[in-house]
Amino acid sequence: MIILKNLSLRRSAKVLLDNASVSINPGEKVGLVGRNGAGKSSLFALINGTLHEDRGDFSMPTQWRMAQVAQDMPETAESATGFVIAGDTQLAEAQAEVDAAEASDDGERMAHAYMALHDAGAHDAQSRAQALILGLGFQVRELDQPVNSFSGGWRMRLQLARALMCPSELLLLDEPTNHLDLDALVWLEAWLKKYPGTLLVISHDREFLDAVTNVTIHIENGQLTRYGGNYSTFEDMRAEQMALQQAAFAKQQEKIAHLQKFIDRFKAKASKAKQAQSRVKALDRMEKLAPLLASADFTFEFKEPLNLPNPMLTIDDASFGYPPADGTGEPTVIVRGVSKSVFAGQRIGILGANGQGKSTLVKTIARDLAVVAGAVTEGKGLNIGYFAQQELDVLRPADTPLEHMIRLARDTIANGGAGQFSSREQDLRNFLGTFNFSGDMVKQAVGTMSGGEKARLVLCMIVWQRPNLLLLDEPTNHLDLATREALAMALNEFEGTLMLVSHDRALLRSVCDEFWLVSRGGVEPFDGDLDDYQRYLLDEGKRLREELKQAGKRVEAPEVKPEPAPVTAKKPVVSSGKIKALKQKLERLDKSMAALQVEKNTLEARLSGTISVEAITETGRQLQHVIDELAIEEGEWLELSGEIETLETSSTCL
Repeated sequence: MIILKNLSLRRSAKVLLDNASVSINPGEKVGLVGRNGAGKSSLFALINGTLHEDRGDFSMPTQWRMAQVAQDMPETAESATGFVIAGDTQLAEAQAEVDAAEASDDGERMAHAYMALHDAGAHDAQSRAQALILGLGFQVRELDQPVNSFSGGWRMRLQLARALMCPSELLLLDEPTNHLDLDALVWLEAWLKKYPGTLLVISHDREFLDAVTNVTIHIENGQLTRYGGNYSTFEDMRAEQMALQQAAFAKQQEKIAHLQKFIDRFKAKASKAKQAQSRVKALDRMEKLAPLLASADFTFEFKEPLNLPNPMLTIDDASFGYPPADGTGEPTVIVRGVSKSVFAGQRIGILGANGQGKSTLVKTIARDLAVVAGAVTEGKGLNIGYFAQQELDVLRPADTPLEHMIRLARDTIANGGAGQFSSREQDLRNFLGTFNFSGDMVKQAVGTMSGGEKARLVLCMIVWQRPNLLLLDEPTNHLDLATREALAMALNEFEGTLMLVSHDRALLRSVCDEFWLVSRGGVEPFDGDLDDYQRYLLDEGKRLREELKQAGKRVEAPEVKPEPAPVTAKKPVVSSGKIKALKQKLERLDKSMAALQVEKNTLEARLSGTISVEAITETGRQLQHVIDELAIEEGEWLELSGEIETLETSSTCL
């Protein structure tokens, strides 16, 4: 059990927890919620030992193993699979002990070391690691690629896989969904539901919290309040609690006013002085209830577009993709043969598994990419507001929000646009103020701001342009729950056309009326809701992984060049005989592998029983030998299968 009792925690001069108490039971899955800056990440730092309490008591079982996602960007040439396997600390320790035992030539130590290595799961470590990597959206061909060949977001997925690989009784996840697409998010939910340990997760995705948590801890005003239930249950209970608190505060204010009125009226009268004094003491003793200040929630709105062309744009037999990297050769086509129209007022959610082309489609409509084939025809007066996944990266870190707005206004006017307001500096300051950039913040360098503040600045810049078509590609990655709610409200009131890519299902549900599915190189309407789509994703992910595994096996198999066909056309006879011989060899391999598997199971069962140290050592060596032999024969089996498939294809073609 994790226990915090009368605990105070501060960072610099800021008090994050003040005499707070809470307990977390083994096996509970806890969502940690609260406004940005409330102290959620600092509480994680306390639990993992990076911070220490200033006062009070903190305790957790010393035998618990802890896993969490490292926040640093990995820079290594190690393969993706090897990097994730290294996250299994128990396996790494067992392997180190085996190496040391073999170097010492101590039979008893070697016996125990082999036993520990087996118990640590050495025999299936690679398959476990690769299942995690594939589940988080990677493809089979990427399993052996070096970590530093991936972009930042994909490296963070590898950090997540590495944390999940680590055996643990306590798992800490801080915003694990930020770098995930919806397909990877659905997979992660399923994995976490089966996780047997204690889970603490910080997230601003309400549906994710609802799916994986059964306890919610709210951090507010330096206090920790525990609620039984997921995020939706917490919201309902908190709303009820707030209503009761507001009523209690109003009642107390009435009582205070009544006492104060008596004091003011009679404190100067000798005959009533004693009674007045007693009421002063009553006021002093009264525990003051805080007024329920609905903290200034952030809200904004999109103004009515200046015009609404209809259709907004027409896509005619278009193909979308990327130009050749070196400027020559053929472009890479991701999606082809798309013919669609986008009309005024449509609210389209764009769905699709990772890598299918959602962002490519949006980038082309946003004019960031040229259409590869076909045509995209824009309506007259089309004004696009585009929030790209990498939008935060293109903000200028050294510039201030005011400088960003001045440059945007100047560029907009130079291109013939009017924008939301004038380009006068004071007007731009006022507009920034509506997005909570006030006072010194308008002169603060963007590079020093949080991800949420940067996202708000991008939204501010989009709203100022008064678009009639919004293209939003993962706009919620850095937004807290309150700002996500504000975005959903603003989008629901937006009178233009919306096209949205997001892994935030609550946002998709609340603002989209229809869905397009980008899949298998095309774009089709998706007839169903998000629950149907989640089921589709799980099925599609399984199908793709199986397909990729088979493709991987075919790539690994050596290419067998068919013999040139003789003039007498006796090739089928020769191939038929060769195929028969290969199949007989394959059958013998099948039997041998089955026998090895039985032997492996027998040795593993023997190791699990009570045997002498000498027997353990010998059995461990035998088991390792059988595992090596099995791996060799499995490789031969794959090669033979590939050769037979090639020869059969060659025979069929003749």
